[in-house]
Amino acid sequence: MALSKRIEPTLLTDQVYASLHDAILRGDMPTGTRLRIRDIAQEVGTSVMPVREAIRRLEEAGLAERSPHKGAVVRTLSLEELVHVYETRRILESAAAREGAVRIDEAGLEEMRTQFELLRTAVDEGRLLDALDIDEALLAALYGASGNPFLLKVVRGLWQDCRPYKVMGARGSVDTGTASTLWRFPQQLIEAAAAHDGEAAATLTGDSLTSATQRIEAQLETQGSEKER
Repeated sequence: MALSKRIEPTLLTDQVYASLHDAILRGDMPTGTRLRIRDIAQEVGTSVMPVREAIRRLEEAGLAERSPHKGAVVRTLSLEELVHVYETRRILESAAAREGAVRIDEAGLEEMRTQFELLRTAVDEGRLLDALDIDEALLAALYGASGNPFLLKVVRGLWQDCRPYKVMGARGSVDTGTASTLWRFPQQLIEAAAAHDGEAAATLTGDSLTSATQRIEAQLETQGSEKER
């Protein structure tokens, strides 16, 4: 028997989870979208069991939640959570930027510059999700130079937690014609890092996150007003 060719349920669950996970982070499944198990199973061509397990994983990852009378839905983004997660990011990433700028070497700077060029291209071409990934790679080059790998690990976890907010902010920048803000801050950050100016790097990072918080907060408030109409 060629059992090795069989797709195990666990692998199916992984595939369904990856598909739903990517769709949510891309913004293709907005907050509040109902995750109907049978509809999803029919769309991806599986039984309901892998879908049910994939949705459970989404709930554990904080991307889905249970809603009365609706079942599982894509998690609603809240102003309270936005403030908390971005305040935590400000504290940790400002410190990481400060230490990274002081310690970064030429190889690290070159990596930042390389990622910056990729970032500008992605923004110009409207590839927002790619732009977010590249921006994180650029920041990781700086934060990694801090010499504290645990700090970078925690920051990466925060990036994952607030990814839906980051997607919302990036889309909002494009919708308002201010997409250049997506690469202007990294450009200034590279200049601060090249000068080994830790305080400038920390200030830029804090200001950028404050600005992002305000933009996303405005979008959440607008969405809330529209739902109330």
